Amino acid sequence: MQAASPRDANALRLREFAFGEEDFQALRALVKSLTGIHLSEQKRELVYGRLTRRLRTLQLRSFAEYRERLKKDAQEVAELCNAITTNLTSFFREPHHFQYLRDHVLAPLAADRDGTRRLRIWSAACSTGEEPYSIAMTVLEALPDAARWDVRILATDLDSEVLHRARRGVYPAERTGNLSAQRLQRFFSDRQEAGGLCRQIVPEVAGLVTFKQLNLIHALPMRGPLDVIFCRNVVIYFDKDTQRELFFRVARLQRPGDLLFLGHSESLFKVCDSYALIGKTIHRRI
Repeated sequence: MQAASPRDANALRLREFAFGEEDFQALRALVKSLTGIHLSEQKRELVYGRLTRRLRTLQLRSFAEYRERLKKDAQEVAELCNAITTNLTSFFREPHHFQYLRDHVLAPLAADRDGTRRLRIWSAACSTGEEPYSIAMTVLEALPDAARWDVRILATDLDSEVLHRARRGVYPAERTGNLSAQRLQRFFSDRQEAGGLCRQIVPEVAGLVTFKQLNLIHALPMRGPLDVIFCRNVVIYFDKDTQRELFFRVARLQRPGDLLFLGHSESLFKVCDSYALIGKTIHRRI
């Protein structure tokens, strides 16, 4: 076994709580079974850093006590999942996906006066809501008569805390700094909160989105068909077997021609052959 570096040894001495191999292995196994997230050895310090906050909150003395608490406290299991999941997001992140949605899905629908007026979109890891609200804004911009359409955007996430923030739809002004003046004027209203200027999603946008808690490694309750699925920057945390199981179930919710958007570092290579790659992380159901 390789000896710890002086820097690592110093970090161990400075730790508030002992965090041994048994603690890490037990917690990573529990997280994998609960969420599908594979925590590599490189995530050891991340796990320690995020869960020490829970130990302080619960006034526990050790990770051994915390592990015992998890065996009998369902609410703390939920807090564990919330603490471990990553929620990095922004409005119109990876903008080429929204441009493709506008030009190749919404524009043809708008031009087809005799076609269907039904549209179903799923944001599978919606975090604090920026992604589904960006989808809704794109829909409203592309469909001038969107009120006459049957449009539903389902937004799901495992983390109950970020879903609460998403439903509220209020963001610090700096979180909307990448949006144009036109979008800010149309889709947000300004409000003052304790932290300063905030912007709130207007009802026209919020009304298109329904937020639900969903664990992607469990059975998917929606019936489909889903015209478009955004499943971005989440399966990177799953191992290949978990990815295969997920996309087997996802593919059953879509018809040939429906679209699946993945994150910038994600791929279906050797994972799922139900889709064809047609653009940068853009896949079409075959």
